[in-house]
Amino acid sequence: MSEDDAPIDVSVEHVHNGDVVTRVTRMTTDGGDAATAFVLVAGIGVAATYFEFLAPLLARRGAVYALDLPGFAGVRRPDEAPTAAFFADQVEAVLDRFDLRDPVLIGHSMGTQVVTELLVRRADLSRSVLVSPVVNEAESAPLLQGVRFAQSAARESFHLAMTALSAYILCGMVYFLTVLPHMLRYRITDRVRLVTARTLLIRGEFDRSSPRRFHSRLADALPDVWRWEMKGAAHSIINGHAVGVAKLVLRHLDDDLPRRGQMPSDEAEVPPARHADIRMFVAALASRVAEWISALRGDERGVGRAKSEHAKLLWRAYSPRG
Repeated sequence: MSEDDAPIDVSVEHVHNGDVVTRVTRMTTDGGDAATAFVLVAGIGVAATYFEFLAPLLARRGAVYALDLPGFAGVRRPDEAPTAAFFADQVEAVLDRFDLRDPVLIGHSMGTQVVTELLVRRADLSRSVLVSPVVNEAESAPLLQGVRFAQSAARESFHLAMTALSAYILCGMVYFLTVLPHMLRYRITDRVRLVTARTLLIRGEFDRSSPRRFHSRLADALPDVWRWEMKGAAHSIINGHAVGVAKLVLRHLDDDLPRRGQMPSDEAEVPPARHADIRMFVAALASRVAEWISALRGDERGVGRAKSEHAKLLWRAYSPRG
C-alpha cells in the first residue's frame, strides 16, 4: 500500500474569528463514524504535531480536528491577551465552522484549561477528556513549575523532546512568556466545578506537573468524573502512550470504562512500527522538517502538504498490511 493509497485523509484549513486565525488539521478514515468527532487542543507553545499518534487512532472512529492555536506552530500571533477564555473563543469558532454539535473535547496540559473554559460556557457539550491538567494551585510559582516540568521532561523520549523543541522555536520565547502568566494564574479546580460534561481525567504516573493529589482535588470538584492513571508515563502521555489514551477515550465514549483505574505501560505505549525501514524513517523526518520550515516561512500550503505526507507515512508504517 503506497502513501497515496492509505485509507486516511488529511486536510488543513484555517478558521478565522475576526482577525484571529486557528489552523485545523482534519483527519478522517474510510471506516469512521460520521456522527462522531474529536477536537484536540494541545498545551502552551506546542502544536497539533503532539497528536501524531493519537489522532490516527481516534480517526478510525470519527473525524479528528487537531488545532494549532493562535500564536503557536507558526500561526499568526493575536493582539488580544492570550487567556484561557480567549483560546476557548477560538475553539468555539472551530466548532461553529465545522458544525460540530457535540464532539469529544480532548485537552492536554494548558489545553485542559481551554477545554474547561469552553465546557463552562457550553452545557450542550457532553464529553470531555482532560489529560495531564495544569496548573497545580499548590505549586503555581513559575520557578517551581519550571522544576516540575523539568522533572517530568527527564522521563520523556528523545523524539518527543525534539518535537517539543521545534514547536517552542516556532512559538518564540516572547509569546511563550506572554501566555505563561495567564496559564499560571488560571484556577482550574474552581472552574471545573461549573462543568456538567462527563469528564475523564488522565495522568501519567511520573507527571510531576500534574500530581496525583492535584487530580484528587479535581476529581472531588468535578460533578461527573472518571479518573485514570497511566503507569510508566510522564506529562506528555498523549504522544508516547497514545495507544492507552485512545483506548480510554473510546471506552469512555462507549460508556464502558470503570470510574477509576490504572493502565499498565506496556498496554498504553506506542509500539514499534510494523513496516519501518530507513527509507520510511528519512521520509517521515523530511516531512516533519518540511512542515516546520513551511510554518516558519508562513507557507500554509506547504504546511498542509507536509502534514498529509507525514500522516500517511505513519499510517503505512503501523498498518497491519505492508
